[in-house]
Amino acid sequence: MPAVLPPPTAEVEVVVVYPPRLAPLGGEAAFSAVQIGPETLKQTPRLDQALESTPGVSLFRRTTSLSANPTTQGVSLRAIAGSGAGRALVTLDGAPVNDPFGGWVIWTALPSEGLEGATIVRGAGAGPYGAGALTGVVALQERGARNGLGAVDLSVGERSSYRGAVAVGTQDLLLTAAGESTDGYTPVRGKAAGAVDKPLSLHDESAALRVQHDFGGVQAAARVSAYDEKRSAGLLGANSAARGSSATLTLAEPATKGVGGWRLQAWSRHSNFANSSVTVAAGRATATPANNEYSTPADGYGVNAALQGHLGAAAWEAGADARWARGTEHEQFRAVNGVLTMGRDAGGETSVAGVYLETAYDAAPWLVSGGVRVDRWTQSRAQRHEFVLATGVTTLNSPTADTSGTVPTGRIGVRYTVSPDLWLRGAAYAGFRAPTINELHRPFRVGNDVTEANPKLRPEKLNGVEAGFGGEGLFHWQADVFYNQLKDPVINVTIGVGPGVIAALPIAGFIPAGGALRQRRNAGEINAYGVEGEASGDVMTALSWRLAFAYTHARVDGGSAAPQLTHLRPAQTPEWTVTGGLDWRALETLTLSANVRYSGLQFEDDQNIRRLPPGAELNARAAWSLAPGEEVYLAVDNLADAKISTGKTADFIDSYSEPRTFRIGFSFRR
Repeated sequence: MPAVLPPPTAEVEVVVVYPPRLAPLGGEAAFSAVQIGPETLKQTPRLDQALESTPGVSLFRRTTSLSANPTTQGVSLRAIAGSGAGRALVTLDGAPVNDPFGGWVIWTALPSEGLEGATIVRGAGAGPYGAGALTGVVALQERGARNGLGAVDLSVGERSSYRGAVAVGTQDLLLTAAGESTDGYTPVRGKAAGAVDKPLSLHDESAALRVQHDFGGVQAAARVSAYDEKRSAGLLGANSAARGSSATLTLAEPATKGVGGWRLQAWSRHSNFANSSVTVAAGRATATPANNEYSTPADGYGVNAALQGHLGAAAWEAGADARWARGTEHEQFRAVNGVLTMGRDAGGETSVAGVYLETAYDAAPWLVSGGVRVDRWTQSRAQRHEFVLATGVTTLNSPTADTSGTVPTGRIGVRYTVSPDLWLRGAAYAGFRAPTINELHRPFRVGNDVTEANPKLRPEKLNGVEAGFGGEGLFHWQADVFYNQLKDPVINVTIGVGPGVIAALPIAGFIPAGGALRQRRNAGEINAYGVEGEASGDVMTALSWRLAFAYTHARVDGGSAAPQLTHLRPAQTPEWTVTGGLDWRALETLTLSANVRYSGLQFEDDQNIRRLPPGAELNARAAWSLAPGEEVYLAVDNLADAKISTGKTADFIDSYSEPRTFRIGFSFRR
């Protein structure tokens, strides 16, 4: 009697529902664009670290979101000049995620478990990205919704470090949640450390919920999110806290295939930031309160609309977008005998609104892409009110006149495919970034260094050209050369050093010994040229490799605003960054990975006095597969325990990056 075979296993169709999106026009290949995929996001616990696998992508300082104050977490591209506000626009499915007050990004609010990937476009972005993409754009894509678990990551590490993140949902719902806690490491170590030095602790939580549905071809999605993080600044009495929420409503009717359709989107963001700083005495034995910025509420609102279509071989997108922001910092400052005696309320409103047209013409072997924008910006309702805390008597009431302007920008790129293994391209572009409320109105303090605001700042403008070539032969490779000119860059310009009141800017008050007074100013222009390249491939099927580098020669021409900076390198700007990695499938179930990032010499300050030596960090990871998509892993950050200088005070005390750190965890992705 023949054996009875069991019935075949029924195939279950996995349905993944993505957020409402219009298809890209297809012109990004004419520009310097890099894709960050799910595998890179999985291997790094923080999104900003994953993005830094692309050379030239950096936060203002060398620190990551593990230890960086929120005000230094703005992202910039190509190392033209760092900025705490960031000179790149970061979006999540079309909605900006930059903070409405300061322009920085709260990276802990964007766990990689909730993301599908990221597209990094280097060079000023016109068209659909909106104003603010001065050195480029980081376009994040949220993961699609499906039934059940989409991602899980659980890990524990040294210094009482714990992290957990999950993405789960149905076809119409996606919930992402994450939390982290660590006692942190002490940035000032060794003989230089004193009683005031303490670890950079971090505690954060975030959650996001997206609900969506298809109404007869019209896709609708509502997304809400919230975050809360608390940090120690590494000094006794110096701490920060950030919390906020956002909401986005998107309606779209994409073409059933390819380019076409329309999209409407409205979004809002609310944030509140608190920060306290201290004055450090000689020998780092004691710290005295310097300020207490106890509340900085800010709101941002925006709308955007887009319509796509075809005109022969050309695809086009026309649209409009507008953003409004308002915020005020509330602060106590000026210590007398260890007691803060003065109060300050400072803030204002900003807005940017524009229209654009973007096109892409694809007729092999040619690809031509271009776009134009016209934006109107305003800075209004500025105020700076200072008063005596004990009596309420006003000591300063300094409103500033409203300002506004109109800025046209654009870009064009051309790519020619010589053969299946070789292509050439070239591009030119112009972009601008309006100052943030933080830059315009909020003074701040780091240790004994004081930086004053400037309500008369003008928008930054960038013009650039670039050319590149690449191929897909035995391995993937590409290289680019570029020249950028940044006009009216907002730079923290040194006015004088303490101790005492600096006559050129008495509004800042007394500057302690070992401290410097700076002010944000439009300082002439920055001219930068450079070359960037990347390559990746496989050795048989078990070993994959990647290597990328960026070299940027950037120099300031301070003009009449800051002649002392002429011929100097912008602060926090390395000439060289190099990244590399190896992934070796040593066994069917064992994968070993190593990643290295090298950053060249850079300077803490605008006058190129505080030198931050070159440094390289090697991270390693071993993952044991339990089932498809499931693994346990051991990760070692800074395997060589390198002492990488991340900051230097006016009295030349170094802060260092995280020491060697072990983590073990469980990861699931599908």
